Amino acid sequence: MSPTQRLASLPCGRRTKWAVVVIWLLLLVVAGPLAGKLSDAEDNQASSWLPGNAESTKVIDEQKNFEATTTLQAVVVYERPGGVTPADTAKGTSDAAEFATAPHVVGPVIGPVVSPDGEAMQTIVPIEVGEEGWENLTPAVDRLRDVAGANDQGMTTHVTGPGGIGADQAEAFEGIDSTLLVATVSVVVLLLLLTYRSPVLWLFPLLAAGVSLVVSQAVIYLLAEHAGLTVNAQSAGILIVLVLGAGTDYALLLTARYREELRRHEDRHEAMALALHRAGPAILASSATVVISMLCLMAAEMNSTRGLGPVCAIGVLVALAAMLTLLPALLVVVSRWVFWPVKPTYGSDEPTRSGRWARIGNAIARRPRRVWIGTGLALAACTVGLVSLNATGLSAADGFTDKPDSVVGQEVLDQHFPAGTGDPISVIANAPATPEVEAAVRADPGVSAVTPAAVEGDRAFFQATVNDRPDSQAAKDTVERVRDAVHAVPDADARVGGGTAVIMDAEHAATQDNKVIIPLVLVVVLVILGLLLRALVAPLVLIATVVLSYAAALGISVFVFEHVFDFAGQDNAFPLFVFVFLVALGIDYNIFLMTRVREEAAHRGTREGAVIGLAATGGVITSAGLILASTFAVLATLPVVAFTEIGFAVALGVLLDTLVVRSILVTALTVDLDRRMWWPSRLSKPDAQSREWSSDTSSSAPLGRGTDG
Repeated sequence: MSPTQRLASLPCGRRTKWAVVVIWLLLLVVAGPLAGKLSDAEDNQASSWLPGNAESTKVIDEQKNFEATTTLQAVVVYERPGGVTPADTAKGTSDAAEFATAPHVVGPVIGPVVSPDGEAMQTIVPIEVGEEGWENLTPAVDRLRDVAGANDQGMTTHVTGPGGIGADQAEAFEGIDSTLLVATVSVVVLLLLLTYRSPVLWLFPLLAAGVSLVVSQAVIYLLAEHAGLTVNAQSAGILIVLVLGAGTDYALLLTARYREELRRHEDRHEAMALALHRAGPAILASSATVVISMLCLMAAEMNSTRGLGPVCAIGVLVALAAMLTLLPALLVVVSRWVFWPVKPTYGSDEPTRSGRWARIGNAIARRPRRVWIGTGLALAACTVGLVSLNATGLSAADGFTDKPDSVVGQEVLDQHFPAGTGDPISVIANAPATPEVEAAVRADPGVSAVTPAAVEGDRAFFQATVNDRPDSQAAKDTVERVRDAVHAVPDADARVGGGTAVIMDAEHAATQDNKVIIPLVLVVVLVILGLLLRALVAPLVLIATVVLSYAAALGISVFVFEHVFDFAGQDNAFPLFVFVFLVALGIDYNIFLMTRVREEAAHRGTREGAVIGLAATGGVITSAGLILASTFAVLATLPVVAFTEIGFAVALGVLLDTLVVRSILVTALTVDLDRRMWWPSRLSKPDAQSREWSSDTSSSAPLGRGTDG
C-alpha cells in the first residue's frame, strides 16, 4: 500500500474512525459557544468596507479627533403641500426637544428649518455610531419616527439622511445569518433527499457541513477578536452559503465514489479508503482552487473585499477537513444500510455506465466538433448583455430591493432643500492654512454653505453642503474640484471626505481590484490545473471554458437586472465577486470531471475516457451544481440589491457550468482534441495511455476481498 493509500485509510480505519468522530465531537463542543459570538465581532463601520488608503477613509479616521463620539446625521423631514403652518413649526420645535432625549442622540439637534419654498421642514439629529457600525442607529431612528409621526397634523414625515438610511440598511441585514442559515439548510436538505432518494443518507453530509460551519465560525471569531481579522455582515453571510454549498459538493463527490467502490469491494473500510484515494486529489485540488482564489482577495484595496478572502478561505478549509475525515468516518460507522432503500451490493453493476449521462456522452462523441462550436457560439451570444454592465456602484436609494422610509424621505428632501443636505463633504487641513482652504471650498460653484472650522491641535475640520445629491455625478464632480483646489493650497495637507468622496474612492478601488485580482486568480487556477492534470493544453481549455461561462452568466444577469428586476445598476464589487466565485467554484466541476477522464484515459484512451468520465460523474456533479446554485440563490431573497445580484449571477453561472460547460462543451472538446488534450504529458503520446495504465492501479480493479466488519 502506497503512502497516499495509507493516509486515505486513516479516517475510515476500524479503530481510527472512532477517534475521528470523537475529535470532531470535542471540536464542536468547544466551537459552539464561540461560533455564537461571531455576530458580536462584526465590524460594520464605514472604514471596514472602504479602501484603507483612500483619502475619504483617512478623513473618517482623523475626524474622530474632532468629535467625542463618531456620529451619523439623521434628517427628519416634514412636508405639507401648500405650505408649513405656524402649528407645524411649533410641532417641529417640540419634536426637536424630544429628539434630543432619544437613545444614542448626541450633540445639538439643529432645526426645524423651513425650506425655501415653505412646504417642508428639516431637523438634523446626530446619532452616535457604535463599535459595530450601526447597532445604535435602529433604536434611535425608530424613536425619531415615532415622535415625528405622532400627531402629525396632516403632514407627512420621514427620517432620512445617512442615519436614516443606515438604520434601514441595518434592518435589511437584521437576522441575515439566521435567515440565510435556515433557507440554505432547507434547500440543501430538499436537494439531498431528491439526489439520494434515501430517508437517512442526506443527514450525514448535512451533519458534516453543519459541523464545519460551526467550527469555521469559531475560528473566524477568534481571529477577529485576537488577530485583527475584519468580519462584516457581508462576509459572515457569504460564509454560511459557501461552507454549506461547497462542503455539500465535496460530500456528494466522495459519497458517489464510495458507493461505486462498495459495488467492487466487500469490506466497506476498504471501499472508503479507495474512494478517498481516488476522489481525494480532485477534492483537494477543488478546495485549493477555492481557497487560493479567496486568498487572492487579500490583494484588494477595498477593506470589505480584502476581509472576505480569509473568511471564505477558512470556511472552505474547515469544510474540506470535515468532508475528508468526519464524513468518511460516519459513513463507515453506519455501514451500507445508510443507502437504503437502494443499497450498493458487492458485485452489482455500476448503473451510471449505461444511464442518461452515458447516452449523452455517446451522442456528443458522434459529432464533437459540431457540438463544441455550436455550444461556444451560443454562450458567446449570451455575453451581449455585458454592454449594459454598469458596475459604478449603487446609490443608497438604489441599494434596496424595496423602497424604505429613508429613500422616500430623501426624495422629499431633494425636492425642497439643497440636495447635499444631511451628507456634507468633510475637509481636514493644517490649522494655519484654514482660511485659504475655506476660501477654496467656498469658491466652488457646487458648494452652497460652509460650517465654521473646529480646531484640534494643529489640525482644523469643517464641512460643506453641496448643491446636488451626494451620489450624483454632479456631486462627484464637485468633490473632484474641491480636492484639486484644497490640495493646491501650500502647506495645508488638506483632505476631503464625506459620503460622496466615499463613493468615488470605492469606485476607484473596485476598478483597481478588478485589474489586479482577476488576472491573479486566473494564473492561480491555471497552475493548480496544470499540476493536477500534468498537462498544459487541458488547463488552458478549461480556463477558457470557465471564463466564457462567466461572461455568459454576467451578460444574462445584467440583461435580467435591467429589464426584469429594474435595478439601477450593479454594486462596485459585483463583477469581481461573481468572477472569483464562478471561476473558483465553476472550475470544481471541470476538476471532478477531468480527473476522472484522465484516470479512465490512461487505459481506455481519451475519447472513451471522456464518455466514461461523463457517465460516471454526470449525476453527482449535476446534483452538486444544483445544490451549490440553490444555496447561492438564497442570497437573492435578501432585500439588498448587492446580495440579490451576486446570488442570482453566481447561481446562474454555476448552472451554466454544470449543465452546459462541463457536460457538453468540455466533453466535446476533450473528445475532439483526443490525446492532444494532455500535451505535453505522457498521455499525449500515441502509445502512452496503455503504458501509463500499466504503472497505475485501475479504478475498476478490486484491491482484494475482505469482510465487511
